[in-house]
Amino acid sequence: MNSASPNMDHAWIAARIPHQGSMCLLDAVTGWSPDHIECRATSHRDPAHPLRAAGRLGAASGIEYAAQAMAVHGALVAGAHAAPRQGYLTSVRGVTLHAERLDDLDGALGVRAERLSGDANNVLYRFTVHHGGRCLLEGRAAVVLDADSLGTRTTLP
Repeated sequence: MNSASPNMDHAWIAARIPHQGSMCLLDAVTGWSPDHIECRATSHRDPAHPLRAAGRLGAASGIEYAAQAMAVHGALVAGAHAAPRQGYLTSVRGVTLHAERLDDLDGALGVRAERLSGDANNVLYRFTVHHGGRCLLEGRAAVVLDADSLGTRTTLP
């Protein structure tokens, strides 16, 4: 496993993914390898969290945390000199929620995404979001990279 460098913080992450401002949810990369990434997040406690609804942050919002970890992983695997690639989360499957909400948890969330398979344009990840030793949600996600260049974009009249 590659250890995360001390500067893989929120600003470093925001420079590598399209999510900006309060929508950039991750605080730091805590570890990574070509096959997985681990991140830390505390934004779930923010009363102004952009994904809050009816005054709470449901556990399904953890899918967005995982998706951002996958985007950061893609940037790390591509390397510092590669042009960033646009990724699209095309499906999530086998999602199990082990909690109702995230905003009532003190301390940091851990986010892990593991690359199960893939090629130059499609990647399948398994993901978990956890707090302490407790798994809050888990599932699998498919990501398509550079979908516009593959001719898969649909335009409606």
